[in-house]
Amino acid sequence: MRSRVLRDIQARRAVVNKELERTIWRYLSRNTTLEPQVRMQAQLALNRTPREASPSAVKNRCIITGRGRGVFNEWKMCRFQFRMHALNGELPGVDKASW
Repeated sequence: MRSRVLRDIQARRAVVNKELERTIWRYLSRNTTLEPQVRMQAQLALNRTPREASPSAVKNRCIITGRGRGVFNEWKMCRFQFRMHALNGELPGVDKASW
């Protein structure tokens, strides 16, 4: 499970490193005032960027187990780990509901 978390961290770093470059190529390829040849070259350059650098490659995963489903964004934990930590009192401001 830990390898999935490491892969996700690596993907997040790649997105941050290539963000400016991807933004520039995307702007040039969508700018209709430029010549079509320049726009096409920008689109080709955008296609040449690594797939890992795409923001859609990033998936929220539990930092404890690496689970990719049922992850709460605020705590970056899956629902089961969130429940276990909340019941143990390890999450500040989280109480078990009772009514």
